[in-house]
Amino acid sequence: MRSQNPRRLLIGGNWKMNLLSRQARDYCQAFVSGWEGFSTEVVLFVSSPLLPAVAESLASGPIGLGGQDLHPESKGAFTGDVSGPQLADAGCSWVLCGHSERRRDHGESDRLVGRKAAAAVSNSLTPLICVGETEEERERQETFSVLKRQLETALESRPEPFALAYEPVWAIGTGRSATPEMAQQAHQHLRETLADLLGDEAAATKRILYGGSANPENAAALISQPDIDGFLVGGASLDPERFLAMIRCCG
Repeated sequence: MRSQNPRRLLIGGNWKMNLLSRQARDYCQAFVSGWEGFSTEVVLFVSSPLLPAVAESLASGPIGLGGQDLHPESKGAFTGDVSGPQLADAGCSWVLCGHSERRRDHGESDRLVGRKAAAAVSNSLTPLICVGETEEERERQETFSVLKRQLETALESRPEPFALAYEPVWAIGTGRSATPEMAQQAHQHLRETLADLLGDEAAATKRILYGGSANPENAAALISQPDIDGFLVGGASLDPERFLAMIRCCG
């Protein structure tokens, strides 16, 4: 555990396209039962059909709720999409913007991610903006330039508040993880880019999560790095006991 972090740690559990409503309720019951008054902020990002069940299960508790995506427009003829007002109405206070799987599977551009972040803020949702390089980009030593481009474009509208998640795409769902040193280098670069965009004082307050196959086995080593402020957890968040174990690593 990192002892002197000026930023409150944050852990997001991204369920992706998993669980049914009964399973979601059982999960929340087990998770809330295991809650130990942690100081870490925790948010569950669940697919839209599960939002009512999870919101009801987490009502009045310390655990936040987030959507996995939103459309830049507040309403309209956009079949299959979900809007910021709909997410807020369902009880969300957070939303993912630009997750690597949305970029990969739906061709989301950096500029679209920026529009989504702006839409989130305009609807009182905090965007968790995801950035990260592919394996090919890392091999070409383009990691820093890719992160800088993605971040600069996402913040063109100056959304506030927001948090970031660094997702090395080559590590997501593969069981591979960046070493703590590799992750710290990327996080430090993102914070330096934030300083260029927003100023040193603002950059120092922004939380940057690590989101590449984080799990209870590697969490302690990763969270010890000075610019890693928590995790965006995929597979390990589907088991409440494993997810709670990760939260314990942070305190």
